[in-house]
Amino acid sequence: MTTPALSISNETNPLKRLSEFGQSVWLDYIRRSLITSGELKRLVTEDGLRGVTSNPSIFEKAIVGSTDYEAVIESAESSGLDAKALYEKIAIKDVQDAADILGPVWEKSKGRDGYVSLEVSPLLARDTTGTVKEARRLWEAVDRKNLMVKVPATAEGIPAIRQLISEGINVNVTLLFSRDAYEQVANAYIEGLTKRAATGGDISRIASVASFFVSRIDTAIDAQITSQLKTTSDSAQRARLSGLLGKVAIANAKLAYHRFTELFSGDAWKALEKKGAHPQRLLWASTSTKNPNFRDVIYVEELIGPSTVNTIPPATFNAFREHGRLRASLTEDLENAADTMDGVERAGVSMKAVTDKLLEDGLRQFVDAFAKLLDATGSRKNTESTAKINAISYSLPQKLSAAVDSALTDWAKNDKVRRLWRGDASLWSGTDENHWLGWLGITDDQVAHSAHLTSLASEVKQAGFKHVLLLGMGGSSLCPEVLRLTFGKSEGFPELHVLDSTDPAQIKAIEAKIDLQSTLFIVSSKSGGTLEPNIYKQYFFTRVKEVVGEKEAGNRFIAITDPGSKMQHVAENDKFRHIFFGVPSIGGRYSALSNFGMVPAAVMGIDVLKFLNRTEEMVHACGATVPASENPGVVLGAILGTAANNGRDKVTIIASPGITDLGAWLEQLLAESTGKIGKGIIPVDRERLAKPENYGSDRVFAYLRIKSAPDSEQDAAVASLEKAGQPVVRIELADTYALGEEFFRWEIATAVAGSIIGINAFNQPDVEASKIATRKLTSEYEATGMLPSEEPFFEEDGVKLYADEKNVKALGGGKTLTQTLKAHLGRAGAGDYFALLGYITMNDANESALQGIRHMVRDTKKVATVLGFGPRFLHSTGQAYKGGPNSGVFLQITSDTADDLQVPDQKYTFGVVKAAQARGDFAVLAERGRRALRVHLGKDVKVGLAKLQSAITQALA
Repeated sequence: MTTPALSISNETNPLKRLSEFGQSVWLDYIRRSLITSGELKRLVTEDGLRGVTSNPSIFEKAIVGSTDYEAVIESAESSGLDAKALYEKIAIKDVQDAADILGPVWEKSKGRDGYVSLEVSPLLARDTTGTVKEARRLWEAVDRKNLMVKVPATAEGIPAIRQLISEGINVNVTLLFSRDAYEQVANAYIEGLTKRAATGGDISRIASVASFFVSRIDTAIDAQITSQLKTTSDSAQRARLSGLLGKVAIANAKLAYHRFTELFSGDAWKALEKKGAHPQRLLWASTSTKNPNFRDVIYVEELIGPSTVNTIPPATFNAFREHGRLRASLTEDLENAADTMDGVERAGVSMKAVTDKLLEDGLRQFVDAFAKLLDATGSRKNTESTAKINAISYSLPQKLSAAVDSALTDWAKNDKVRRLWRGDASLWSGTDENHWLGWLGITDDQVAHSAHLTSLASEVKQAGFKHVLLLGMGGSSLCPEVLRLTFGKSEGFPELHVLDSTDPAQIKAIEAKIDLQSTLFIVSSKSGGTLEPNIYKQYFFTRVKEVVGEKEAGNRFIAITDPGSKMQHVAENDKFRHIFFGVPSIGGRYSALSNFGMVPAAVMGIDVLKFLNRTEEMVHACGATVPASENPGVVLGAILGTAANNGRDKVTIIASPGITDLGAWLEQLLAESTGKIGKGIIPVDRERLAKPENYGSDRVFAYLRIKSAPDSEQDAAVASLEKAGQPVVRIELADTYALGEEFFRWEIATAVAGSIIGINAFNQPDVEASKIATRKLTSEYEATGMLPSEEPFFEEDGVKLYADEKNVKALGGGKTLTQTLKAHLGRAGAGDYFALLGYITMNDANESALQGIRHMVRDTKKVATVLGFGPRFLHSTGQAYKGGPNSGVFLQITSDTADDLQVPDQKYTFGVVKAAQARGDFAVLAERGRRALRVHLGKDVKVGLAKLQSAITQALA
C-alpha cells in the first residue's frame, strides 16, 4: 500500500486540513434541498468534502418533514408506483445529482474519492443472492461511476461483497464492529479484485470502504462497565474499570487500522496495486459523541490517519469545523490500545458478544427505518403533498406582515439559516453563542444511542416502583412537568411527580402523595450547584435513609447533571443508582430533548424512540438547507422577533386542554432567552381568553391546537381575535406525541427571534443576580440565625406593604390599602404588563384567587397580565422581568410560613429559603428600576388573599 505524502498548507479550516493527514471527510447526510440550495457544492468547495453517505432513516425524515419531494411525488410518472418504487425514484435522483456534484472530486482523485452511497434493502441482509441482484439493479439505475452500494457485513454479505467487487461495482461495507469481521471483509475485497484481474478486468477504478461503526461500541461497553462499577468496592478494580470508559471503540479502531496496514502491504496486495488497485479504506461511521464527558469531536480527532475516511453527521461536522484539533492520532500508542482490549476481556466483558449484538441491533434498526421510510413514502403518495409535521399558519396585520416578509428576505439573502446551523455567533451578539448550540443535533444523537433510555424504562418497570419524584428547577423540571401533565400515568410504570418549590407546604403535599418505600427520585440539576435541587436532595435522601436504610438509599436515586458537576460527585459518593449526563453545550431551557427531558420521559413509560423520531421530522423541516420562508422554525421566529421589534412583545399562549402545560415551558424558553438589555418577549400563559376589545396593540397570539381534541370555545375566541385584526399564529398538533416537534420548533424560533431582536439568546445574566441576593441572605441566616430585619412602609388589618424608597415615593403615601394599590395599579399604561408574583403555596385555591386578580386587572386596565409562583418563576420568566423591557408593574405576594420544614445539615429551613428568595427577587427588581410593590399577607393566606382581592376590586372600581 502506498501512503499519501503529507503536505502542510496555510489552510485554517480543520475539515479541509484532514486531507493533509491522508484522511477524506464525508458527510453522513443527504436530501434534495442540500443539493438544490447549493449547500453540497459549498461543502465541497469550502470544507473539502469528498463524499456522501445516506441511509433509510435520513431519507425518511426528509420525506416526512419537508416539502423537498412534493414535485416528484405529485408527478404523473409517480402515480402508478408503489411505495418502494417511489422511494427509489426519490433516492436515485438525489444520489445521481449528488454524484454529479462530486464528480470532479472523483476525477481529480482518480477514483479514490467523490462517492455517494446508496443502501441495498436491509431486508436482504441475510440473502446473498438477493443482495447481489439488488446491488446490480441499483448500480445500473443510478448509472454513476462514483456510486457506492452499501452492503452490511453479515455472513451472507461477505460473499456478496466478493462477487460485486469482481463485477466492478463499488461497495461500502456497513455495520462493521469486530476486527474478525473486518478481516473477512478485507479478504473478500482482495479476492474480488483478484478474480476480476484474472479475467482481464480493469481494477483501477474500483473502490470500497469498510465502515466501522465507532461510538456504538463505547455506548455498549460503557453500559456494562458502569454496571460493574456499581457492584465492586475494590479500589484497584474500580480504577481498572473506570480506565476503560470511553476508550474501547478508539482502541478497537486503532487495532483494526493496524491490521489494515498489514493486509494491504503484503506481496499479494502489491501485485494488485501494480495493476492500479486502490486499498479498501477504513471508514469511521457513527462518529457523534454520546458521552458528554468527552469532546464532541473525539471520534474524529482520535481517528485521523492516512488512507481512511470519516463520514460525519452534520452537527459533528459543524463542530469539527469550529473547534477540531488535528494530529496523526490513529497510529499513536498501539500498545496501550492492545492493553485496553485485553482489559475488556479481563473485566469479564465478551467483545464478541458485544459486537455480535451490535450487528443484530444495527440490522434491526435499519429494517425498522426502512419500513418507516416505505410507510412515509406511501403516506405522502396517498395524501395531500404537505409535510407531515405539525402545520403552522398565521394571520398578521398588513404592516407586520410586510415586516416579517422583509425579515425572511434578509434571512434568505444573508444565508442566515445555514449560518445558524453552523454556529455563527455573529447572528446574535458575537460573543459565545457558538458554544450553546448543542441542542441542534441532540435528537439525532439520542436516537442513535437510545439504549440507555430503553433499558432504563425496562429496569424501572421491572423494579416495581410506584412513584418517581423529580427534584429540579427551571429547565430541569419544566419539560418533565409538561410530559407528566400531558401523558399522565402509563400502565405498568410509576407515576411521575415534580417538585420545583421551596414552599414547605408544597414539599409536604408532595411527600404525602408518594410512598417513600417504593419511590425513585431523580435529582436534576445541570450545573449541580443550584440551591433548590441540592436541598431537595438533602431532605429526601435523609427521609429515604430513615425508611430503607443507609445502604439501600442511594439505589433509590438517579442524577441528571453535567459532567464534572458538584451533583455528579454527590451522586457518586452516595452511590446513586444511575448518573445520566447532560450536554455542556446545551443550556437548561434548551434541554428538553436531552437527558433532562428524556430520562424522566422513559421512566414514566413514554415511548421515547417514537417521541424522538417524530421530533426528528421537525428537525429536518427546520434544517440548514430549507429556505427561510419554508422553514417552520424560522418563520415562527421571524414573526415573534419582528413583532417584538414593532411593539407587539406580549406573546399570548393558547393551548388545547390536552397540552395546556406546554405554556409553562414556553414561558421560560421565550422569557429567559430574549428578555435582556431592555429588550425581549414577555410570554403570557394561562390568561383566560376575552373579547377582542380587552386587548391592546402589543400582543401576538399563538394557538397550539390538538387536532384530535380541540376546544370549541378556544376555536371561536381565536377566530374572533383574528377577525378583529390581532396577529394570530396557529399550530396544529396531530396528537401528544407531536409535542417534541414543538419543543424543537420553538427552540429554533427563539434563537431566530433573539437574532432579530439583537440579543444573546443563550445567556441569562439577570437570573444570577437573584441567586446572589438569595445566597447572601441565607448565608447571613447561617451566621446569625435570622434574616435581616425589615420594616413595612404601610400596614392595615394584618396586611403589610414593602418597597424600596423610590417605589414608596412613587406610590404617593396612600392612607389605605385600597388607595395604595390604586396608585400602584395606576402606574400600568398602554404597552405595559401586570405581573403577579406569588411566593405562596401553589395550589388550586391560591391559583384561583390570583387568577381572579389578574383578570380583573386585565379587563379593567386593558394590559397583558402574567402570573408566576415563586421561587419557580425565578428560573423561568424572572430573567425577562428584571432584564427585559421596563414595562412591567409587579405585585409580589408573600406570607409567613405556618408550618416550616428543616433543611438537613443546615441552620436554615425551607421557609427561610423561600423568604430569602422573595426578598432577593424584590431587591433585584428594585435595583433594576422596576415598578414593584410587595404585599405580605401574614400566616393565614386564605384570609389575606381575600383582603387583597377586595382591596384590588375597590382600587379598580
